[in-house]
Amino acid sequence: MSVFTPVTPEQLSVWLELYRLGTLVRMQGIAAGIENTNYFVTTTGGSYVLTLFEKLMPVELPFYLGLMAHLAQHGIPSPAPAIDIRGRMFSELNGKPAALMSRLQGNTVTAPTLAHCGEVGATLAEIHLAGQSYQGSLDNPRGPRWWREAAPKVSPFLDAPRAELLRSELEFQAQQRREDLPRGPIHADLFRDNVLFAGERIGGVIDFYFAGIDCLLFDVAVTLNDWCVQAGGGIDARRAHALLAAYHARRPFTAAEDEAWPVMLRAAALRFWLSRLYDFYLPRAGELVHAHDPEHFRRILELRIAHAGDAPWV
Repeated sequence: MSVFTPVTPEQLSVWLELYRLGTLVRMQGIAAGIENTNYFVTTTGGSYVLTLFEKLMPVELPFYLGLMAHLAQHGIPSPAPAIDIRGRMFSELNGKPAALMSRLQGNTVTAPTLAHCGEVGATLAEIHLAGQSYQGSLDNPRGPRWWREAAPKVSPFLDAPRAELLRSELEFQAQQRREDLPRGPIHADLFRDNVLFAGERIGGVIDFYFAGIDCLLFDVAVTLNDWCVQAGGGIDARRAHALLAAYHARRPFTAAEDEAWPVMLRAAALRFWLSRLYDFYLPRAGELVHAHDPEHFRRILELRIAHAGDAPWV
């Protein structure tokens, strides 16, 4: 893990007394993930995931946990936060805010099929539709405001061509209209490692901790830029068609979204190129860093710019 807060079985057993979920049977640290500390927890009452939040503040957690609870109530395979005997979705454990959530079934896929992509597209549309009735409010934490703040911090590490690419794309995106696009809660990080499949059906959508209110179209672009890309960053047309057709069958794009689609594919690539640059060059002190290669999304951004005129659609 990038950030690790150790929890002993004795400490967890005491904390579990806040819940009516039985007594601790076993616990196991989860190596995946770079933002939070996670454990698989089995009690006499069931199987759960314990998350200790290393970065998020208690004031932010009601939006994320409330969104997951809302989606689970609407039939989305999202983790459902357990409620303790005081009616809370989280409390402190070893100095960190901590929550216990239902453990979802399935495994991640690294080589998605057309069927996988169709399931992801359909589920993302259902998330967006269900999210329209969610009352929580939190701006996308890695949206355009963060781009403007992060870019000056990473630019000194870049060579001239990369610095110019970053500058020009930020300028381009700042000139685009977003106000007329449908908005709502978005996952904002629906990569392959955040979807669990049981066969070709989705058993769980996890890691909502980059979620926020933003353009729904941006979420579709983020998802396509991971699920439907070839090794070099180009778009796999068949997988893209499967994802977009399944999404469109449940929530068709508006005319404004149709027009903005190539721009959003660029915006989604920019967001992840910039965040990976930030994590690579400016890691947080004290972390064991698992930084992704920023070059992957630089290549994707350049390809989305070069092929803006033939962005995939159904």
